Amino acid sequence: MAWQSPESELERFPSLTWDDAALRASTDIRGPLERVLEQQDGACLTDQERYRLANAEGADLTALLVAADLLRRELVGNIVSYVVNRNINFTNICFVGCKFCAFSRGPREGDSYFHSLEDMGRKAKEAWDLGATEVCIQGGLPHGLPPFYYRDILRAVKNAVPGMHVHAFSPMEIVYGVELTGMPLGEYLAMLRDNGLDTLPGTAAEILDDEVRQVLSRNKLSSAQWQEVIRTAHACGIRSTSTLMYGHMETPEHWVRQLMLFREIQSETGGFTEFVPLGFVHQNTLLFQQGLARSGPTLAEHLKVHALARILLAGSIHNIQVSWVKLNRRLSQLCLHAGANDYGGTLMEENISREAGATAGQYTSPEDFQSMILEIGRIPAERNTKYSRMQIKLPVESVSSEWGLVPELA
Repeated sequence: MAWQSPESELERFPSLTWDDAALRASTDIRGPLERVLEQQDGACLTDQERYRLANAEGADLTALLVAADLLRRELVGNIVSYVVNRNINFTNICFVGCKFCAFSRGPREGDSYFHSLEDMGRKAKEAWDLGATEVCIQGGLPHGLPPFYYRDILRAVKNAVPGMHVHAFSPMEIVYGVELTGMPLGEYLAMLRDNGLDTLPGTAAEILDDEVRQVLSRNKLSSAQWQEVIRTAHACGIRSTSTLMYGHMETPEHWVRQLMLFREIQSETGGFTEFVPLGFVHQNTLLFQQGLARSGPTLAEHLKVHALARILLAGSIHNIQVSWVKLNRRLSQLCLHAGANDYGGTLMEENISREAGATAGQYTSPEDFQSMILEIGRIPAERNTKYSRMQIKLPVESVSSEWGLVPELA
């Protein structure tokens, strides 16, 4: 009888060695995984092999998870990083109408809000005083936004805290800013860069397939527009994250195509800092309530997407992040065992996932991150946004010859 991996079995995969997992896997899965482990590059796989990995189940899925964790250890070691940041959603007023979003409000709804520029500067200064090195700024798209409002947000934050890294504005917001100002895309991004935009969130990607996007959000930017914004930002020296939303109406084939697109862009620009899988939080969304989506990702899907990313992006994008706000404590740790190496940011306040029904909270302190990382036998390190500086964060009694660490990595 074939070895199966129900949820109770899946949670035990971190205890398996690669030899154990490989023995149980089919040759169609074991062979490609062994090749990636040997070459440390997902480019060595064929499309057929990638699709097989994306559809792996049972013992084959377990082999994928174990191989991803082994590859993670070989490529980036045992450090799990995080950034101390504050998430600022400057308004929840939005006309786009994404079916997967429960965050947006109409301008006349009682709980709608719009933070002033003074508020933005104040929130950034509060975050800096609490040890944050980054603010992540995104918001809804309200009608009648002043044409240069995104620039003005940057100025407000940088005037309040010149040293703060500003990670801001999804490609959808960039497209809106271009429409408001009438500026060419490249000039608009360069203007934002010169006024303090440091990096760009690669959100608004969801699934980069226009048939799916028409259902998710008919009014949102197209797949081609998303790619154009990202490539142009990278060409302007503005690096970005890359993201994928899973667990709704997409298929494993969509995952593979999107990951390979990110490899292609990375080979051209080198501008991605990380890949962030984003699990669909379904509870309060129209997409789920109208029967257009499944009820969020299964445990197998959560683990598979993180592991698949590690395998397929090997040799291209080395940082795989868990979005803890969409996961509980144990699940986020399991995803770190399935190939991920970064916990994202502390956030301090997070509203988009919470409005959709997420229950993991709005803030995780650096100390909480350190505890969760140490629990799974890994090494916590605070990083900056671009991963160019990391500082090991261990209790004093843990810094010993057992770890063989220096306190700071440049």
